This record gives sequence, structure tokens and C-alpha cells, in this order.
Amino acid sequence: MTLFTLLLVFICERLFKLGQHWQLDHRLEALFRRVKHFSLWHTLLMTVVAMLVVGLCLRGLYGLFFNVPLLVFWILLGVLCIGAGQVRLHYHAYLQAASRDDSSAREAMASELTLIHGVPHDCNETEFLRELQNALLWINFRFYLAPLFWFVVGGSWGPVTLVGYAFLRAWQSWLARHHTPHQRQLSGIDAVLHVLDWVPVRLAGVAYALLGHGEKALPAWFSSLTDGHTSQYQVLTNLAQFSLARDPHTDKIQTPKAAVSMAKKCSFAIVVVVALLTIYGTLV
Repeated sequence: MTLFTLLLVFICERLFKLGQHWQLDHRLEALFRRVKHFSLWHTLLMTVVAMLVVGLCLRGLYGLFFNVPLLVFWILLGVLCIGAGQVRLHYHAYLQAASRDDSSAREAMASELTLIHGVPHDCNETEFLRELQNALLWINFRFYLAPLFWFVVGGSWGPVTLVGYAFLRAWQSWLARHHTPHQRQLSGIDAVLHVLDWVPVRLAGVAYALLGHGEKALPAWFSSLTDGHTSQYQVLTNLAQFSLARDPHTDKIQTPKAAVSMAKKCSFAIVVVVALLTIYGTLV
């Protein structure tokens, strides 16, 4: 059921998910507004409660009406957790602002796209565009590749692991947008996601390595297997930049488009691999 659900989720996400209403991040805002205490244990407790609620729903729906309600529940959670509807609107707004040379609107949309890791204040235009590329690559990972990984790894409990990851992702975004760096550090969210992203970053990284300069990227990928200190953001974007090096851009429109195009290729390749492995496992 995992493969069938994923295909339906991706179809729905591409055709209908154009805003924030069908995004878990938006649905959790009412909960996050009430949080006044920030600690690692509080972050873990909220996540476990969210996963427990989903797990109880799965148990309650199992076996009802030939599991049709269960399938609908899987698809609904997949649509809520996979895809970046609101961020996609920010991306298109950035392209529109850049095409009409609206610097203030362009900077506003760029700040939304680079919300999690930011951009150095003293960087030049070329460095800024590279950081924007990296932010778009990371968005693709956080909203598509990593949720896909945890959904597949979870197996029959895929919605539970998917919601757990999406909850942490939403909590990090909320902290970055509405709270201070100190409060974000107290929450421990970056450390938790650093651990959870370790394996999916390496899997996505090898896809980028094979799609681009394999002779340069593969040695860097092998080095990353023993690297537990470098941030997952840097590991992924460094590997992805090898793929983008063949077609460097310094244009404010073509540079982000190149990153999005490469991210789509990587996502498509990984979905195909997952589909083939799932079919092979079913047949065998």
C-alpha cells in the first residue's frame, strides 16, 4: 500500500497543493502558539504524542470497510506531510520579482526561502545566488526526499514515522520564524533533525553524485559516511553543487531554476528506485 499511496500523494501534491491549507505546518500553528517552554524533552514529548495519536488512528481504522478508510487516512497524511505548497508560492513570487527587477520583493521572498539557515550578510551576488540554490535544494530534501524516506522505512507504520518527521520539520520552521535563536537552541530541534537526517541525506547525496560529477562527488560522498559533525545541510548541498558545477549560473533567475531542475531529477530518480525495489520485494 506504501507505493500506491505515494503515487497518489505525489499526483495530488502536483495538481492541487498550491498553498498552505493542505500542509501540516499550517495546521500545527494553533498548537505551536501555545508553547511557552522550550527544551529538548518538550520537543520530544510533543512529537511522541503526535505519533501516538496517528498510531491509535491506524489501529482504529484497521479492518474497517475493507481498509478503505485506512487507505484514505494514509493518503490524507501523505498530502499533509509531503510537499511544499506554500514554499512553492514563495519560489514563484521570487522569480516574478527577479524578472521585473523588484529588489525589495526579491529579497523578501529570498529571506522566506532561506529561512532555516539564512544567508551571510557580507556575501556578494554570486555567493548569494549559490546560497539560494542551496536553500532550494534543502527545501526539496526536507519536504520531499526525507518524508519519502521515513514513510517507506516505517512500513505498515509509515504514517506514524512520516508525521513524526513532519512535526519536527514544522516545529523548526516555526521556531526560526517566530522565536529567537536561543529559544530554538533550547528546544534541541536542530540536534534531533541532525540525527534523523543523517541516513536520508547520504541517500539523496549519492543520487546527486551520480547525476552530476561522479568522479568528484563520489569521493566526497564516501568521506561523508564517517563524518558525524558537519551539518547535514552542508553535506547535502556540497554534494549537490558538484552536480550543478557543469552548468554554473550567475543569473538571478536561471540560478535558482537550475537548482530546482536538479532537485526534481533527483526526486524522480529516487521515486523510481523506491518503486522498483517495492515491486521487486512484492514479487520475491
